[in-house]
Amino acid sequence: MDRNLSFNLHVLTARLDRAADRILRAEHNISYSRFLALTLVGELGASTQRALAESLGVTEPSVSRMTAILATEGFLDVQPDPAGGHRRQLSLTDKGKQLVASVQQGLEGRMAALVAHSGVPYAEYAEHTARLLSTFDRAERERTE
Repeated sequence: MDRNLSFNLHVLTARLDRAADRILRAEHNISYSRFLALTLVGELGASTQRALAESLGVTEPSVSRMTAILATEGFLDVQPDPAGGHRRQLSLTDKGKQLVASVQQGLEGRMAALVAHSGVPYAEYAEHTARLLSTFDRAERERTE
């Protein structure tokens, strides 16, 4: 059995990201990175550009450009922070919420089919993946405390 799990996970993630990008560009005319931004705003609730940049692992100027495009396309509402300053509050528009829900369902269906085709039990794979993510989250929190 191949013991290079870290490399295999990296390759799998990169392939899944590229496949999702192709699907989203063809079917919804949006990149996967912009879809991820919308998903994170939806999961974080009314967030800030800084929080989104941290979640995506990109710079605030990059997120500022991306949020401006997503707002122009009608997916994102960008408002000044009520507390003042240069911060911007982010929330999904109804159009953004509909896109995220539709795309998540479609991508999940494709992922479930891929996992089933591989012969790996979907429920077990999902459980192990969630457990790994939870462990990484805990480790990251412990490092920052």
